[in-house]
Amino acid sequence: MPTPRFKSIAVKIGSNVLTRRDGTLDVTRMSALVDQIAELHSAGMRVVIVSSGAVAAGRSELRGIQGLDSVSSRQLYSAVGQAKLINRYYDLFSGRGLACGQVLTTKENFATRRHYLNQKHCMEVMLDNDVIPVVNENDTVSMTELMFTDNDELSGLLATMMGCEALVILSNVDGVYTGDPTCHDSRLIPVIGSGFDASGMISENRSSLGRGGMATKYRTATKLASEGVAVIIANGKREGVLTSLMGLGPEVPHTLFSPSATPVTGVKKWIAHSEDFAKGAVRVNRGAAEALLSPVGTSLLMVGVDAVEGDFEKDDIVQVIDPEGNVIAWGRAGLDSVHARAAIGGRGSRPLIHCDYLYIDSSVRSPFLP
Repeated sequence: MPTPRFKSIAVKIGSNVLTRRDGTLDVTRMSALVDQIAELHSAGMRVVIVSSGAVAAGRSELRGIQGLDSVSSRQLYSAVGQAKLINRYYDLFSGRGLACGQVLTTKENFATRRHYLNQKHCMEVMLDNDVIPVVNENDTVSMTELMFTDNDELSGLLATMMGCEALVILSNVDGVYTGDPTCHDSRLIPVIGSGFDASGMISENRSSLGRGGMATKYRTATKLASEGVAVIIANGKREGVLTSLMGLGPEVPHTLFSPSATPVTGVKKWIAHSEDFAKGAVRVNRGAAEALLSPVGTSLLMVGVDAVEGDFEKDDIVQVIDPEGNVIAWGRAGLDSVHARAAIGGRGSRPLIHCDYLYIDSSVRSPFLP
């Protein structure tokens, strides 16, 4: 058997891949994907699945229910649909001599380093014992304001957390196009590198069954690629798509986001996805903004801080804002907000954010870029 392209991957399977037009689970498609994942496993690969489809499965099971608001209906459908979804996965993997396990998570589980590492340990134990993790957001308990944008965002977090070499996002299109994929003059973009910005070509339209769309896939992919993780967007309805993408079958159309060659530490990967958990912010002067955005890794010193906003403790995540109001970075505070305010403009004090715990947003459009 040929050697797979990667040793470890996360696979995000979208609702439009797993469901038929009538909203019911497409068991034939699920079975084909499980077959391919089993083949990758037998080739020595570690695979984590992020599976959508619970709400759609629950909706098809409970037809005719009316009068529920959006939150109540999501909770009800996901509670019923998740049981149906994981049971189907369990039966399919059992038929291939493999075990799978359910992992339901929320955005809050990524908020602290302790919860983050505990979650990582759980899935590492599963993988070490040949159990395939099947992950989904726990829609039954997730607060609306704290939910993931969609499972694309969740899959990105998991791919970095688990140290995966690649994330494969399976949708109902072949990848990123130069325009609307349904238009005859649109062309598939095979490779997107760090110097190419395709965001202006992408529609914000969302999936008919899930919460995501190509815009969120693109944002997730570019962030992960900047952290050194390869991202592939492909059509999950194509036969043999996973084995083909891993080099074990004929080539299939797809878009590859080339990973950065610059390594990123595990702590920085966590911080990179922690912006939503920021407890405060610091406003920096021009000199500090230019230093932080330069290619040389720089800590944020108090001499470059003009203001401290919010109340935060040492080790909390805080945003860094340039003089034009752009969020250019975020990181783990080395001081609490009380001591930080007292040290504003000071020289010789310890860094407010050490460069080892500072993430610079590569997508920022700041006038202080070199």
